[in-house]
Amino acid sequence: METSEKQKIDKKYEERIVRILSKDIEGKFKIYVGLTKIKGISWSMANAICKVLNLDKNRMIGSLTKEEVQEIEKFITNPKMPIFLFNRKMDMGTGEDKYLTGSDLELQKEFDINRLKKIKSYKGYRHALGLPARGQRTKSHFRKNKKKGVGIKKKTKTSENKR
Repeated sequence: METSEKQKIDKKYEERIVRILSKDIEGKFKIYVGLTKIKGISWSMANAICKVLNLDKNRMIGSLTKEEVQEIEKFITNPKMPIFLFNRKMDMGTGEDKYLTGSDLELQKEFDINRLKKIKSYKGYRHALGLPARGQRTKSHFRKNKKKGVGIKKKTKTSENKR
């Protein structure tokens, strides 16, 4: 195949959107960067995927074939790699090491927080009250979209201020 034909094919694939594990990723991203757009996949995991599957990290994700996308999905759902790269070690229910992505990760996080609330642990109380659970300061930094006026006196207009 000539280089101009190959460039046209690559250009065609770069313009599309690739769907990996129910996440749409624009084809203009490199594989290394595009994989991190999936919830639960870190930079180190994306690097491991590229190395294990022998993919060039600098190749555009839009140029992947359907077979390569299926291979990536299969590897992410059942990774064969060291345990330190897993994001769920020694699961509470089953005791096995898992790698969760996408909605599974969100659901598991929600279940963990609900379990903490149910057993009435300190962290559970902090989550229930909407306060920081890991020892952060509460005077100023944890507030999200709350009125600033709590604890701060408002200036009143008096006749002295009008002059």
